[in-house]
Amino acid sequence: MKEKIREFQEYLENEEKSRTTVEKYVRDVSRFLQFLGEKHLSKENLLFYKEKLCRCYAPASVNASLASLNSFFGFIGRYDLKMKSLKIQKKIFASSERELSKDEYETLVLAAKERNQERLFLLLQTVCSTGIRISELSHITVETVDIGTAHIRCKGKYREVFLPSALCKMLKAYVNRWQSIQRL
Repeated sequence: MKEKIREFQEYLENEEKSRTTVEKYVRDVSRFLQFLGEKHLSKENLLFYKEKLCRCYAPASVNASLASLNSFFGFIGRYDLKMKSLKIQKKIFASSERELSKDEYETLVLAAKERNQERLFLLLQTVCSTGIRISELSHITVETVDIGTAHIRCKGKYREVFLPSALCKMLKAYVNRWQSIQRL
């Protein structure tokens, strides 16, 4: 079965899956096969494994593992083993515990500024004023600051993010200072 996992990994890489996705799928399949041990690969054992996952992990994590396994079963031609994911009702709004209050935001920004951590200060300003994810920060470049718009491609999705003019002004000043230091 190790050979099948290696072939599955190559297949995922050829499908242009991200490195982290490939690693996760391979890890999930390896975990399942370790759980299976000498037991027969059957729907009954899969359902038992799914139940075990449900007792140990959040529904979204269970579904992510099931997606990995279903992909592997499709790869080896065992469509009969594919499992249904758990149904999760989507939340329209994030819980308020996960949101920064205005006071918390201002405290973080002020702390970064007082400690002369300009990069952290600007990072906080960028994330909070645009709503981008941390993983999307690499899309904020000198060019996007110059035009005031970033075209973000992340996880197969595209979106346009507008950069407020006050943010662009701060970022341009930072870039200019950084470039003049580099010239020294």
